[in-house]
Amino acid sequence: MYYGLDIPNIGAFSDARALADLARTAEDAGWDGIFLWDTLHYLAENKPVADAWIALTAVAMKTERIKIGLQVAVPARRRPAKLAREIVTLDRLSNGRLILGVGLGTNEDKGFGAFGEEMEVKKRAKILDESLDVLQGLWSGKPFSYTGERHQVKEITFLPTAMRTSGVPIWIGWLWPKKKPMERAMRFEGASPQRFVDNEFGELGPGDIRQLKAYMEERRAPGAPFDIVVGGPVFEAVRNEKARATLLAVQEAGATWALQRVEPEDEIATIREAIKQGPPKLQGA
Repeated sequence: MYYGLDIPNIGAFSDARALADLARTAEDAGWDGIFLWDTLHYLAENKPVADAWIALTAVAMKTERIKIGLQVAVPARRRPAKLAREIVTLDRLSNGRLILGVGLGTNEDKGFGAFGEEMEVKKRAKILDESLDVLQGLWSGKPFSYTGERHQVKEITFLPTAMRTSGVPIWIGWLWPKKKPMERAMRFEGASPQRFVDNEFGELGPGDIRQLKAYMEERRAPGAPFDIVVGGPVFEAVRNEKARATLLAVQEAGATWALQRVEPEDEIATIREAIKQGPPKLQGA
């Protein structure tokens, strides 16, 4: 299982230089990935916010090995042609280290309502699907056209392509246990759902992960790689046996990545020291 950091672009973490320095610290300490939030105004009342894409560029420039990405980007409020250019440029800048996490976003992010973006979730899901179709078509490096309800593309060829012939890996984020997004994730390279049951957020447990893994194995080509990304007590597991047992259980169930979530109110100095510890080493892994 790989270990990553899920870091906000808000408050003290709105400084792109500070984020790049944290990423370098993480790379030196042996972490496998660093992922930034892509919020415009979520949890950001009276707090500064960084543009996540520009901040991620700073991260790419300061690192060499660690995977980078967004958790999650919201294509439904972006023009897909511009997004395709940005993604491929960033992928090439990072020498193929980019992973694109995408989702619908939350209406609690005032970046939707304040600017007249689509608020109805089902409509936003349709826009997301069309946007992903356009992104993949433009990444192909071949003549591409498209006719959808929201997006239309007259035949055009975008170059260069992404570093990998298959394009930039895409992880689909959603609220578990909704079923429709699982069908969307099946078409891509990974899933990063968050559990939402009885109006409470949580992380996927081993049973959830086994269910998701079985669903994908039944419907995807045999042997096709697929990431299952979960949150977990990664910092705590360095010294706490119970936390290590939690991570080991999700790994054995089929999770391939565990992300440590960082909150906007956390202190950068405290997070830096936790990152320096490196990810945990699990017995039996």
